[in-house]
Amino acid sequence: MPEGKHILDQGKNRVFGTAKVGDRGQIVIPQEARRFYGISPGDTLLILGNEASGLVVTRPEILNNLADEILGKEEQQT
Repeated sequence: MPEGKHILDQGKNRVFGTAKVGDRGQIVIPQEARRFYGISPGDTLLILGNEASGLVVTRPEILNNLADEILGKEEQQT
C-alpha cells in the first residue's frame, strides 16, 4: 500500500489513515475503512462531537441501539 495509507491494528481500535477536507467541506473515508465497516455510497452517517474529544463518525443505528438499551432498562426498572 502507498505510504500513509496503511491500517494500524490496535486490537479493537484501528487507524485507517487521514482525510483532507475539500473546498466544499467534504472528506473521503479511506477505502479500507469503508470496506471494514461496510459503508457504501448513499449511506447516512451521523457526525457527533465536542471541543474536548473532537468528532465521531458513526452509523445512526448505533445510537438507536443504545437508546433502545437505555429505554429498555428504564422500562424494566419501573
